[in-house]
Amino acid sequence: MTGIGVRRGEVPDAGANELSTWFDRDRFLSTFTAAARVLGKAPLELHADERDALEAAGAARSVDGWRLDELGRVTMLALVSRRLLATELELLLSTGYQQGDSRERQALLRALPLVTGAERFLPLAVDACRTNELPVFEAIACENRYPAAYFPELNFNQMVLKAMFMGVSLARIAGLEQRRSSELARMADDFANERRAAGRSAPADIGLLSPEHEHERATRIPE
Repeated sequence: MTGIGVRRGEVPDAGANELSTWFDRDRFLSTFTAAARVLGKAPLELHADERDALEAAGAARSVDGWRLDELGRVTMLALVSRRLLATELELLLSTGYQQGDSRERQALLRALPLVTGAERFLPLAVDACRTNELPVFEAIACENRYPAAYFPELNFNQMVLKAMFMGVSLARIAGLEQRRSSELARMADDFANERRAAGRSAPADIGLLSPEHEHERATRIPE
C-alpha cells in the first residue's frame, strides 16, 4: 500500500485525526502518474466470467475501451476515497485534474461514479465538459454513468449538444434514454436547423433525442 501514500506498517483509520498522518497526496499523485509505466497501456481484455459479472452488475459497457493503466488509476481513486475526509478527497481530485495529463484526466473522470460522495464533484465534472480535447470530453460524456446520475437538466442537455457538435455518437451517452426530454429535443432541433442553415448536415442520430423515439422503439413489433 505504500505506493498510494500509506506508510509501511500503518493501518488507515477513518478518524479525522489520523488521515493527515497516513495519507501523502504528493506520493499518491506520483504513483497515479506512474501507472502508465508500471501497468502499461495494453487494452483491458476481460475473461468471459469477468465480463459476465460486469454485465450482471450493469457495468460492462462502462469499461469498454479501457486500458490497464486506466483501470489501475480508477481503482486507486475508488479505494482511497473510502478513507479520506471529504475535504482531502476534493483537494486530491481537483489537484489531480489540474495537474494531470490527458490520460490522467480521463481516468479521474471515469472514476467519478465510483468515489465516495460522488455528488460533491459535480462542479469538476461540469467543467470537464467545457474541454475541446475530445478524449477528455468522451471520458465524462461517454460510457460514464455520472452525468445521467448527477447533472442538472441544463448541464446534461448542454453536454449532449456538445457531443453532437464534436461528432460523438449519442448512443455512447449512458442514461440518455432516461434523461431525454422535450426541452432537449427542442434544443437539438434548433442545433440541427442552425447546421442546415449553414449548409451542413445534421447529426444522423439526432432522432435518439426525440420523445417519440422511445415510443416507437417500445411499440415496434419484433420481426
